Amino acid sequence: MAPQTDTQTRTLLEETRLSPDRLETLSRRIEGDSTAAITVRAPATDTAIGSIPTCTDADVERAVSHARDAQLSWAETPVEERSDILERFGDLVLEHRGELLDLLQLETGKSRQDAVEEVLDIPLTCSYYADTGPSVLAEKRRRGALAPATTARVTHEPVGVVGVISPWNYPLTLSLTDAVPALIAGNTVVLKPDEKTPFTALALAELLERAGLPDGVFEIVTGQGPVVGPALIGRVDYVAFTGSTETGRAVAEQAGRNLIDCSLELGGKNPLVVLDDADVEQAARGAVQACFTNAGQLCLAAEQLYVDESVYDAFLDAFVGETRRLTLGTGFDFDADVGSLIDGDQLERVEAHVDDALESGASVLTGGRRRPDVGPFCYEPTILTDVDPNAAVACEETFGPVVSVEPVSDTEAAIAAANDSDYGLNASVWTGDRERGVAVARRIDCGTVCVNDGYVSGWAAVDAPMGGVGDSGLGRRHGRAGIERYLEAKTIATSRIGPLDAPPGVPASWYARGMVGLTRLQRWLPSVSSLVGRLR
Repeated sequence: MAPQTDTQTRTLLEETRLSPDRLETLSRRIEGDSTAAITVRAPATDTAIGSIPTCTDADVERAVSHARDAQLSWAETPVEERSDILERFGDLVLEHRGELLDLLQLETGKSRQDAVEEVLDIPLTCSYYADTGPSVLAEKRRRGALAPATTARVTHEPVGVVGVISPWNYPLTLSLTDAVPALIAGNTVVLKPDEKTPFTALALAELLERAGLPDGVFEIVTGQGPVVGPALIGRVDYVAFTGSTETGRAVAEQAGRNLIDCSLELGGKNPLVVLDDADVEQAARGAVQACFTNAGQLCLAAEQLYVDESVYDAFLDAFVGETRRLTLGTGFDFDADVGSLIDGDQLERVEAHVDDALESGASVLTGGRRRPDVGPFCYEPTILTDVDPNAAVACEETFGPVVSVEPVSDTEAAIAAANDSDYGLNASVWTGDRERGVAVARRIDCGTVCVNDGYVSGWAAVDAPMGGVGDSGLGRRHGRAGIERYLEAKTIATSRIGPLDAPPGVPASWYARGMVGLTRLQRWLPSVSSLVGRLR
């Protein structure tokens, strides 16, 4: 494509609340020695909208050092004050949602309604951790070694400096959903946003500052992942990564060498199961949301649908009909249901998967075409059937608006098909009997399974942990686990009688017999306590 002009950039920005000066102001928040820069382009038009510094190893070292200098003071700030700051930040996100929505659409090409879903996630996350954080961090008493002669209590301390590496598909949510609990826990954060979507993260840093976050507590480094990522992982005390399975393995390997912990949310080849008693119209509407939100560029999106053969034809008719009603567009309004893919590389991957499937005998029921008339990287929502199990679209994550639908003979076959994967991030089960759906969900090997919903009910349940198994990652975000990963537990044990050893003058054999008796007594007491509790 021919190089874009400044006039084209201005024309695009005129549709938003943004300007070249505004983007330049955000870019200047990055302190770097290098004169090199990365051009950021808008997927909707493949237009250059600005540039960001390419941080060097020295730049990363400076950012982490700044964060480390600020960490002790931040950890000593009462957790209630930290919570108040994050609550104010959530308020500011809502107040400035218009600009944030424009930035999200500008950088990612997603539809307006998908951008709204992302923006609203942040204040909810802030409120949850502001409310939950103090109780998670509170000192807790534990059973001592020899009650009542000894006591034990557990305190929690922040791990230190947390590195967050976020992806381009949800640059607002996936930058902050990992950072907020880290900050509540008393850690400082150094964020490395994807080089395709840095301005959203920089706008969030500005709002955090306005909310009262002290200098150095939230730092951002920008640049190429293969350079900045390892430099960051090599200096922090914990790393939270969201991205591909291949890159996640490299992150885990470096973290392991450095003996630091990590959480990884990686790829998924997510199944959606329609049982024989499902409301096919409802399931079809849900499948559209599950499959084509954010043009399928969602780690939780369903890519493989397994439908009981007794309702297969009815479901397929409804699903194809609902999909054909979707509208494609790149405007900064609510007219379009589905937006653009992020860039040419992603478009090429989607096209390659569809072409390979067709060459292997698959059929396209709807979609299957790129739409340059809408945008340079737009691709129609696509439904495939008769897909060869060895085709790339059946084995690999497509990360685009492409799904395959397959009939299965019964529930057992559906569960077996859903579990026939190296991935295990999210699954969806559709049924007229919710209890039956829960029973099926228990047997599907995924970190999250939604019944009669695609993914929203699972993701939005911020009090419940979310993460993957297998090639879909390690660790959990959300819930108490989402903050506990950023804490080091410390046990403080005390003795009221001095050393737990044989008293002076007592023969060792007597002491040993006494300890055997005490051991039996201590094993017996919890059982009695449990019995009394049950009788009550």
